[in-house]
Amino acid sequence: MKLALDIGNSLVKAGLFRGSELLFKGEFATRPRKEIDEWGILLSRWAREYQRSARIEKAIISSVVSSTFAPLAEAVIKYFGVTPFEVQAQKVGIPILLDNPGEVGADRIANVAACVQLYKLPAIVVDFGTATTFDVISEAGEYVGGTIAPGVRSSLEALAEKTEALFVVELKRPASVIGKNTKEALISGNFYYSLGGTMRIVREIKKKLGKQVSVIATGGLGTLLAREWDEIDEVNPELTLRGLNFIVDGYDKTRL
Repeated sequence: MKLALDIGNSLVKAGLFRGSELLFKGEFATRPRKEIDEWGILLSRWAREYQRSARIEKAIISSVVSSTFAPLAEAVIKYFGVTPFEVQAQKVGIPILLDNPGEVGADRIANVAACVQLYKLPAIVVDFGTATTFDVISEAGEYVGGTIAPGVRSSLEALAEKTEALFVVELKRPASVIGKNTKEALISGNFYYSLGGTMRIVREIKKKLGKQVSVIATGGLGTLLAREWDEIDEVNPELTLRGLNFIVDGYDKTRL
């Protein structure tokens, strides 16, 4: 089996694969910071939920949180006996046509890898995470650039932190665009503001490309916003993990 780990700002997402099949997945809080043995025990127990004696033959980690990468990687070595592959721009064989490929988040590289293998190109991947990212892949499978915007939940939390009278609410489809109280107004405002901003960015990218483009959404709020917007062709919550699985198997440009 293969172990894929995606270290995000809020969550560490984990997946166990056999071949291209995702057998088991889980999520763990990135913070508070955990030490090597804490990660090792946590992941070992999780893996045993799927199979009592899960044997890991390969492991891969993408990380946007440098302080978490080292103890998690050491935990994989100590508890599973494999050295994990670290996703870096220069290691994965994806043409990255940016000024500084080393700046690209490892999770975004994994998303591109998955998109090249699974979907018709050119394509845009919209990842609704702590930040909302838009990554553009050419017909030839090249990562040509993207856009970064504040994440939906991050915006809500920042608003609540900076204003005494406002607070964090659950993001869901509002009953009406016009709220009758502060909670309703926050839900409505954040929902339509996020939806409208996302739609505009994708349409501007499509205009720039000037051709038919696949739009793939992933991340925690992708499903919710995709219900309101028919320009999203598919929601794939497991896109990053699947991209990591393609990379650890040896990324190439052969389409499945």
